[in-house]
Amino acid sequence: MATAGSPGACGPGGGSDGCQDTLLDDLGWGLGVVFRAYVTAAHDAVADLPGGPRGYQVLAAAARGTVNSQLALAQHLGVDRTVMTYLLDDLAAAGLIERQPDPADRRARRVVATAAGTTLLATLDRRLAAAEAHLLAPLQPAERASFRAQLRLLAIRANAADPVDNPCQLVEQLETR
Repeated sequence: MATAGSPGACGPGGGSDGCQDTLLDDLGWGLGVVFRAYVTAAHDAVADLPGGPRGYQVLAAAARGTVNSQLALAQHLGVDRTVMTYLLDDLAAAGLIERQPDPADRRARRVVATAAGTTLLATLDRRLAAAEAHLLAPLQPAERASFRAQLRLLAIRANAADPVDNPCQLVEQLETR
């Protein structure tokens, strides 16, 4: 049993490492620590991009043709339309995306990556891959693949059971609990 000042102790004199030892089997703690490390590394990897991580998602979708229209892109990413407009303005001002008329619907605008945007996206993808590799470094390659597969399965199931259409709504729900 841990006593104050011993390595497993939690509280005054026990140090924070002892507190972490008591949480090693706690799923919420583990998810929170890994999520925090990932968010920090991902943000650092795309910090010089207008909009940071959200700007990366928009640029990646525009370059890969995942979602074409501005409205569909906002809905796909769960971003308010007004916020999306400002984000697209910033990315366009940086020369990374263009808004083009949709040939199928002249009222709609397609969001397309420029050559500069595609080049920058390749650089950002390498930075993000390096950040992910650093985070997953304690795992062997087969363990990394297994972790990703299991995480994907859990994420798909959780999202299907309780989809989030609007991240702001999620935050509001969490605050009222």
